Amino acid sequence: MTQPWIVLCPGQGAQFVGMGRAWFDAHPAAAEVFRRADAHVGSRLGATLSSLCFDGPAETLNRTDVAQPAIFVASVACYRALDAESRIDARSIAGLSLGEYTALHLAGAISFEDALELVLLRGRAMQDAAEASKGSMVALIGADEAQAQQVCDQTALAGGSEVLVGANFNAPGQIVLSGHASACERAVGVAEGLGLKATRLQVAGAFHSPLMAPAADRLREALKATRIVPPPVQVVSNVTALPHEASADSIRSRLVEQLTSPVRWSQSCSWLATSYPSSGFGYHELAPNKVLSGLMRRIDRAVKVVNHDEPAGVSTGSASGQG
Repeated sequence: MTQPWIVLCPGQGAQFVGMGRAWFDAHPAAAEVFRRADAHVGSRLGATLSSLCFDGPAETLNRTDVAQPAIFVASVACYRALDAESRIDARSIAGLSLGEYTALHLAGAISFEDALELVLLRGRAMQDAAEASKGSMVALIGADEAQAQQVCDQTALAGGSEVLVGANFNAPGQIVLSGHASACERAVGVAEGLGLKATRLQVAGAFHSPLMAPAADRLREALKATRIVPPPVQVVSNVTALPHEASADSIRSRLVEQLTSPVRWSQSCSWLATSYPSSGFGYHELAPNKVLSGLMRRIDRAVKVVNHDEPAGVSTGSASGQG
């Protein structure tokens, strides 16, 4: 008997040129998802979503406003193909940042077109907010949450009133800070002084920080006009690292908060591992890429994640993602 599934949905950084193509070629259900996306988006991104996924170019696919809808569609296409092969019994679904929208759609909370429209707006709003503020992000390797907060506090004491906050708690020892570029630059020196390794990330802006407030305001208005229903399948919130409440208004509020709050992925996966032991549940990561499988090995080695970047027996030579 097949185990019930715990589904993991990737976020921005998992994109690569060629993603989703193997699923499109192998399964009518996946191809139909790409066709629906192309029909809905049209030429708003300068080319069809499917061509951007399959052919790039990379500099376009890596833009926040393009990567987010592209990853969403590739993940949904993968899930629909897997579900067509053998009906999925999903008990809980979690997605990293952008992936939370994928999770809510797959769980039945938001329709495909509505979720795609939200992701299009979210990506554009985040890109605009990034361009309007001089923001950046810094990866701390080997730090825990208390040490990450210490870096933020000492950076503030070093001068300036810029924003610097914990933005992504990806796995034990892998935390990302976000804020003004000048604060991020100072944070590297502060972290090294504390014996931590710190690296500036090549990102468009200070995601999951107060600098994303303009994007959150735009998203709030869009969510008010979007039909959302309490999903029949459990979805884990990035903000709380616990399941969403069975309330459409609560889901809307959490999605707005998510843009300016830290993504608690490590805590979310720990909660899943405790609530759904791998002895009784199968953990599955959707396309594109294998980022979440790698993070789970750092979070809880007892949990083995089956990756579905491509159909079984197919090798596309995908690149590794950033997380």
